[in-house]
Amino acid sequence: MPVDNISSFESVATPEEAVARLIELHDSAIEAQRHALEHFFATGTAPTPLERSRFRYPELRLDYRASSVPPIKQRAYAKFQGPGVYATTITQPTFYRNYLLEQLNFLVRDYGATIEVGVSDQEIPYPYVFERGDELGRGAHSASELAQHFPTPLLAKVGDEIADGTWMFHENEARPLALFDAARVDYSLRRLVHYTGSDWRCVQPWILLTNYHRYVDQFIRWAVKELADENGPYTRLDLPGGVSIERGLDEATVEDLIGSSPWHRFQMPAYHLMRKDGQGVSLVNIGVGPSNAKNITDHLAVLRPHCWLMVGHCGGLRQSQSIGDYVLAHGYLRRDHILDGAVPPEIPIPALAEIQVALQEAAVQVTGEKGEELKRRLRTGTVVTYDDRNWELRWSQERRQINLSRAIAVDMESGTIAAQGYRLRVPYGTLLCVSDKPLHGEIKLPGAANAFYERAVSEHLMIGLSALDILRGQRTSLHSRKLRSFDEPPFR
Repeated sequence: MPVDNISSFESVATPEEAVARLIELHDSAIEAQRHALEHFFATGTAPTPLERSRFRYPELRLDYRASSVPPIKQRAYAKFQGPGVYATTITQPTFYRNYLLEQLNFLVRDYGATIEVGVSDQEIPYPYVFERGDELGRGAHSASELAQHFPTPLLAKVGDEIADGTWMFHENEARPLALFDAARVDYSLRRLVHYTGSDWRCVQPWILLTNYHRYVDQFIRWAVKELADENGPYTRLDLPGGVSIERGLDEATVEDLIGSSPWHRFQMPAYHLMRKDGQGVSLVNIGVGPSNAKNITDHLAVLRPHCWLMVGHCGGLRQSQSIGDYVLAHGYLRRDHILDGAVPPEIPIPALAEIQVALQEAAVQVTGEKGEELKRRLRTGTVVTYDDRNWELRWSQERRQINLSRAIAVDMESGTIAAQGYRLRVPYGTLLCVSDKPLHGEIKLPGAANAFYERAVSEHLMIGLSALDILRGQRTSLHSRKLRSFDEPPFR
């Protein structure tokens, strides 16, 4: 929106006032469109142009006018790259309240930025104004008919140009304040519900991603045990399909609730263990392959999580490895191809020191091993990520590339998840467990695989969870400057 329209916006004195005003404007716009839809369903009367003008997202603007050299701040976010007007549209401000206040308080305190709030030109698509979506399935009016009178999702206007660095700056327009605008966020929030089978509000800021359902079984067992501790930090476990297990339930009720979860209906079912302080953990079974890995992280990123870690299985590539050994990725040979346009393979994806150290410390805590004893089981190196599960059938073509990379393991998700973390500014890490050695004759056979799963999955999951416990106390340093571009939007 042109900067000269800034006069139509209302100045607010504090970040708290700004967020309160955003909530008021968003709630008003949602209620106006819900009312118009209900009226249309009941009478067939379309909204007037004046009524439709109320179906718009609120917009947040910050004006930074530098009177001296900008302050030097060590944190990686809530920083202006230069003077100017910065803006973004906002959705779900009640949910994002703490996030917004954190960013705004830093920017006002450290830079003296002034805040303005108003109504944007960006319409709220009608499918996003109802919670469940089935409110629209009335049958009397088709989607094409609704589209004649109400705003629809326009995918041509939903993109990642800011995150990908392809947006074009024009002198008369505001600069981006955040990586994602309201339409992009709402799009992903609805996709999360579709893929994971749970309310997007349940997703926690600390995320584990896995490629085997056996990790889910172990996560549920651990979560139920944590809930049984009345002095513990956890309060509720949410399962796919809207099933919730509250603290204090008896064992039989808990088993019935677990059995009633329709997790199999969802492509990437998610499980969320809530904490009193809002710093709980989510586990998402993303299944197999880089397409799923990119898909779910595209959507999780709009929640601005503090971290996502990949804990899954891999093929060991070295003779010295054994089934059940761990691989801590410090580099990725990306042969998944799915992000080649956004993050070309020649762009290095750096390891994040805080996460590498946390995973190694967690391995010591959980296994009780350290020094040379731990090194025999936990090896640091490069992971190859393929988009072809049967890459072994073209080993003669792949051998030289793998050899040059010094890779020690192969999988189908880790490189994608790391590249997505780099691209979307979400701290990332990978700890894999060797489940077979395809180049050395140790392939997955049913009997051996089951024995391995029973022995290894629980320990592996606990290392991931312990690493997240360590990282909770390192939030400021965790959001690394390694992930920030030179023209980074101010918001994390």
